[in-house]
Amino acid sequence: MSRQQIVFNSSWVARVHTICASAAFLCALAVGTSLHYKKIVKNGVAGWPQEWWPSVSATIGDWYPERNLFQILIALTSGPRFGLVFLWWFVTRTKHPKAALAIAICGVIRTVSCGGWVYITSNDDHDAHDVLMIIYVVCNLHGWSGVFPTHHMDNIRLGNAGMSKIVATSFFGALPPMIYFFIRHKVQRIPGAYTHYSFFEWWLIVADMLSILLNLPNLISIRTVGSSSAEIEKYGKITRVPETDISADSIHPKASIESKVLPKNVQEKKPENAATSTISSNRPGLIKSIIFSQAATYAADLYLSYCSWSVYTSLAITLFYFNIWELGVTGSELAVISTLTPFWLGIRSFRKSMASHTGQVVTRACVILGMAAYATDEPLGRLFIVAFANMALGIDWAITWSGLNEHVNPMDNSLVLAAGFILANLSKLANHSNNPVWPIVDSRSGGWNKTGLFLALLALVQFASRPPTSTREVVKLDSSRTWMSSVGLGGTIFALYSLFADSGTIVAWSWTGYPAKGPIPGVISGSVTISVLCAGIALASRACFIMYQYRDWVGYAGGLVYGLFLMSIFPKMLQESAFRGSAWVYYLMWLTIVALILADVWATAYAFVPGGVYMRERTDIVLTAEVIAIACGVLNWGKRTIGSNEAQSSNTPSVSVFAKLKSRIRATLGLVMVLAMSVALYRTPRSPPVPHHSGDRLITAGIWTMHFGQDNEGRDSQRRMRNLIRDMELDVVGLLETDLHRTVFGHRDLTQVIAEELGYYVGKSSQQRGSWTGAQLPYLGCCPPLQGKSTHIDPVVFPILNSTHHLLPSPNGELAPAISAVIDAWGTKVHVVVSHNGQEEDPLDRELQSKKLAEIMNATFPEPTIFLGYVVTKPQSPRPAPYFFLTEDGRMHDIDHLDWDRWCEYILYRGLWRVGYARVSRSTITDTELQGKSLTPFCPSTSSHACLYSRQIRRAQTWITITGESDDDRYIRSRKEDMPPGHLFNEAYYPPHGKNGHVYHVFNYPLHYKIPDYAPL
Repeated sequence: MSRQQIVFNSSWVARVHTICASAAFLCALAVGTSLHYKKIVKNGVAGWPQEWWPSVSATIGDWYPERNLFQILIALTSGPRFGLVFLWWFVTRTKHPKAALAIAICGVIRTVSCGGWVYITSNDDHDAHDVLMIIYVVCNLHGWSGVFPTHHMDNIRLGNAGMSKIVATSFFGALPPMIYFFIRHKVQRIPGAYTHYSFFEWWLIVADMLSILLNLPNLISIRTVGSSSAEIEKYGKITRVPETDISADSIHPKASIESKVLPKNVQEKKPENAATSTISSNRPGLIKSIIFSQAATYAADLYLSYCSWSVYTSLAITLFYFNIWELGVTGSELAVISTLTPFWLGIRSFRKSMASHTGQVVTRACVILGMAAYATDEPLGRLFIVAFANMALGIDWAITWSGLNEHVNPMDNSLVLAAGFILANLSKLANHSNNPVWPIVDSRSGGWNKTGLFLALLALVQFASRPPTSTREVVKLDSSRTWMSSVGLGGTIFALYSLFADSGTIVAWSWTGYPAKGPIPGVISGSVTISVLCAGIALASRACFIMYQYRDWVGYAGGLVYGLFLMSIFPKMLQESAFRGSAWVYYLMWLTIVALILADVWATAYAFVPGGVYMRERTDIVLTAEVIAIACGVLNWGKRTIGSNEAQSSNTPSVSVFAKLKSRIRATLGLVMVLAMSVALYRTPRSPPVPHHSGDRLITAGIWTMHFGQDNEGRDSQRRMRNLIRDMELDVVGLLETDLHRTVFGHRDLTQVIAEELGYYVGKSSQQRGSWTGAQLPYLGCCPPLQGKSTHIDPVVFPILNSTHHLLPSPNGELAPAISAVIDAWGTKVHVVVSHNGQEEDPLDRELQSKKLAEIMNATFPEPTIFLGYVVTKPQSPRPAPYFFLTEDGRMHDIDHLDWDRWCEYILYRGLWRVGYARVSRSTITDTELQGKSLTPFCPSTSSHACLYSRQIRRAQTWITITGESDDDRYIRSRKEDMPPGHLFNEAYYPPHGKNGHVYHVFNYPLHYKIPDYAPL
């Protein structure tokens, strides 16, 4: 019988696939848009012209005849698609059988699910269509690895691998915005959103087809050979084309594929024992191979790194709960030295036990225990658990970084730890500046503690069960210049912790107020910061002082450059500290960190700590010490004395293994950058804030001391604050003690939940050097105090035209911040001043601060003005107490001078009519009430409010005469039944029960005031 063979180039399988798939989608799109364009762009929310581009589902599945044409053409694509799956498996099966099998399984599932959402349209079964589409996308996570054969075959040509990676990245990069626009369409029902969604949906189809087309060079080297069954029977074996029949290629191997399966009687037989041996040796199981694959190991290490950073950054905020209640040293500060435990590694037996695999499992389990501290309601109990977890963390990091564990490579771990830091930063950005696994948050305050713990336990089990890897023999340690490496690493970690543990910290440092002259605090600038940290390009440390010295864009740019510098040297700092011992090196490192943390606290909380006067407002000293410490580490690079027997064994991970780790790190960082931008896109408000009482033309103002965002149980209080502010319908609120971009406060932003969910403009006061300051103004005012106080003009529903930040005179005591802002309330400029004055222990400071505030308010006379301040005085106390400085010199009215039961929080006003005043109890959110809420309708005239009063002002005098603003006019009290409905307070808060623990107190009900009949409104 003559020899019958068919030989063809396997690249034609990809070509046929691309032709059929492209024809199917393009034909359906062309026919659909030409026959019934408006029908396929219409959806359940809107139609043409709001929607003007059809989705993939509507194009291929809704109407005849394009649906039928598409289904015929796409059916022709299934054969080449399965052929491609088989070809990839065949090519990669020899060197990487497990990876080849996994890719093949994903390829089959992806192909079947693709057919599922193609033939089951959204009109047939919406849920089935969506589920199959999700399966298709998920399978692409592994299926795309088949696009990069160089990951699985060392001898396949690169072809268009670079372009393929770009297409793959864009494929997954399109998912977050696609989901975002789908939510806007499906949930928010916004017309036009589905058109934007359709663009990304179409790109997934295009990218999927491009992935095959771009890899034609890898298939050209594969020849498919077909032989007739008669020839098989004749020769009794597979007929192959001789090597000389096909052009030889020494680099790219050829694959010869038989078109028919051989009968059992002609297959070559193997010895029985050989077959048994092969089966037994290849049976670790697919599940086990996946669990202990390099990718799974990397994911577990990355998440454990994230957990470590989360536990470490939770220590300061957990212990500081006690300080903010006592405003002094309480003894809880000793917890900050809990990380000094590496000195125990000086004991040889202890060091040996901790360096074992079992020892590291125990220490990491203890670290994870710190995440479980959220379960206890006692702040002291949480502190003990978190401190214990940090003791274990100090030992675990020392063992891991030092190279004492022969199964851990310090070089690999340095990159994973850096990636874990950025991951922790991303989780804070996505969760309104709170780490979702911190013990101070729970399910009521945005915590994901149970989910985080579950994932941590999975990662720990994977770490504990993983088989031994390559070993490393290190006999001789290098002890030269140990202190330089320790101090350098400590300075680097402190710099990252103090400035970049939250993506919004350097934005707060650079902010100067409205009109915006730099980056605006929020998720967008935070996502940019995270992206820059991911880049990690080494630049000069001069950027640190640019960040400190300048504001707005220049200061923010300096902070970004400094972040680049720190993230780029962090892995190198860790690597240089390895193989120098563990006890002394890492004890000194933690000692450096603790010293810098205490110096940072002393620079701001100097009024409450011994010896604080020497560090008063000297953040520059802290930054200088930080940079010097980093410089010590950098100068020590390359100075290691390598011992002759400090050699690695032959089975140490090769350069290619480290290259794969770096590839995974880059992929992780790329994903983090995409997620950060997606968070910013999702959380950016799409509509401007709206006042609560626009029909009555009211401004609802309030003041509240937030006690650093921790309630009486030590939990985060953002959402509980939001609930009360929402129910009180505040348009402007002064939130005090809210500047939390400090190490001891956890680098948080208390305004994010309130501003985003309730709809407010936020104006934060600038971060003063050496102080705890900050201010924010939306329809809420908030001015974060310095030095343990924080004054924010926080959320405000009216546009902020301008804001100015003031540092009030403080020659002796704590710093006192203030913000003066101008809001546009229905075309009228209204001034809002928010301040946090000093305590009664410093009478001179309080007098000077009150005079300065009076000067600020007097300068805007007679324009409408609202003062929301923390004053610390009894009403109508004689000078030098602050009261008459503010009311007489500042030309302001007290909200109600008959309210004698006040001490710290005051509301003053001018040029507005007051119609209500209430005081709401604090419940357990803070130590201070929502001191009052005033509803003040104002005259709509824009001519300096001449309609409210006739002005008779003598210059250089402190007295004024205003017609219509006498006590008789302003104190016409009224019952609530006689007030317009829009002027009433929320009735749910009347005693005895109130709502959520809040009730109207002091008066037991709100006070209401009538407006004189002659008042022109």
